[in-house]
Amino acid sequence: MNDQPSQQPDEENPAVERAPVEPRKVSFIGLGVMGGEIARHIAEAGHELTVYNRSPDRLQRWKEANPGLAARVAANPAHAALDADVVITCVGNDDDLADVVLGPNGAFRTMRKGSTFIDHTTVSARIARQISVEARDLRIQCVDAPMTGSQIGAKRGTLTLMCGGRDEAIESARPVMEAYSSRIVHVGKAGAGQTAKMACQICIAGNVAALAEAVRFAQASHLDMDKVYEAISGGAAQSWQMDNRWSSMDADEFDFGFAIDWMRKDLGLSLDEGRGLGVSLPVAGLVDQFFAEIQAMGGGRLDTSAIIKRLPRKKT
Repeated sequence: MNDQPSQQPDEENPAVERAPVEPRKVSFIGLGVMGGEIARHIAEAGHELTVYNRSPDRLQRWKEANPGLAARVAANPAHAALDADVVITCVGNDDDLADVVLGPNGAFRTMRKGSTFIDHTTVSARIARQISVEARDLRIQCVDAPMTGSQIGAKRGTLTLMCGGRDEAIESARPVMEAYSSRIVHVGKAGAGQTAKMACQICIAGNVAALAEAVRFAQASHLDMDKVYEAISGGAAQSWQMDNRWSSMDADEFDFGFAIDWMRKDLGLSLDEGRGLGVSLPVAGLVDQFFAEIQAMGGGRLDTSAIIKRLPRKKT
């Protein structure tokens, strides 16, 4: 899952217009917050869409939200993948991904030689490399492509995709991925997309933690918060987090965006990978502990900007 939704109105950032493409048979597995929007773009681009979701309730909500879309509903991942040109997954974690891809009813049971597999789940580099090996043996093109750009980016079709895999796999996937992204970056071999996403989450975590301290500092100084934002957002301190979370953190509003539970999952992947690489990640580790404090307070489903709740607001 990935990451922070913008608060800017949709009309200020319209969806990207797409050129017509050759229709493909595309199967999409995982209709969550991000996946449901991506699947919609795929159908709207003219591809022949098949969908599968493990939770029938979520599948029903997706169908109700997209009444005009023509999509076949599959009974399981293997059924979804049957005769597909491209199979895409966007699920929860390593175990979920292994189940829908490699399990008894997994997509790889029925995917044909020469077809393309794309995974948008944020998972470990280890499972991404394992799936790549399995795909190679089955002569399936394989891409690990975690994303950034937020729920609103998924809605508008402007996601950034960090892709790992062979050149030919990326090019095979590109015509479909272009239906819901504005930037596709081939960062390296299998698993490289996942490690790039880990670097992304490390940056976000450190940024939002520092922003929380800045907001509390400015509040304690009895400054005009709008004026402070105007003054500092035009310089080197500017960031997406500042532009989209300064005012909501000041107002103690956190019921939106990328949940702390999800960020802790992602930071756990980063810290595990760092240990394997022999790389020290002290800031990521510290911020992960801060997020754990918010979870202990019952705030695991709040946006990551709720990290500010661990810093008491000075009473006036």
